[in-house]
Amino acid sequence: MPQEKKSIFARLDHFFDRFEDHSRAFLSRHVIIYSLVGGVAIVLFWRGVWMLADEVGLSSISSIIISVVILLATGLFVSFFVGDRIVLSGLRREKKVIDKTEEELKAESVTLVEVKDELKKIEKEIEHLDGNHHESHHSST
Repeated sequence: MPQEKKSIFARLDHFFDRFEDHSRAFLSRHVIIYSLVGGVAIVLFWRGVWMLADEVGLSSISSIIISVVILLATGLFVSFFVGDRIVLSGLRREKKVIDKTEEELKAESVTLVEVKDELKKIEKEIEHLDGNHHESHHSST
């Protein structure tokens, strides 16, 4: 069966995905350059959006309405302006990290270590069970 041709969008997505992996790997070792490149790119992006809105004659109120509708439709409105972490901590009636005492933070840290240890035990049990399953499967064939 001949290999299906990828669409131009799939090829572009693949190219930029690989390009991003390489550029992030490089820039992560040079954090000041990474910050400068990111900052300049963000400013230029928003400058372009702003200028385009001016060129097409969008009023301030239409800009707000269009952006709110798009942000709500994509689920980005709350996560961008408030943040998932704040919403979840509010639903759980948790304190903000800045309001927590040192003892509360240490207790959370201990709990996380305990959960991590328990996950390691479960992982070992699964590996053990998986090994037994493969052994019994091979011995019965």
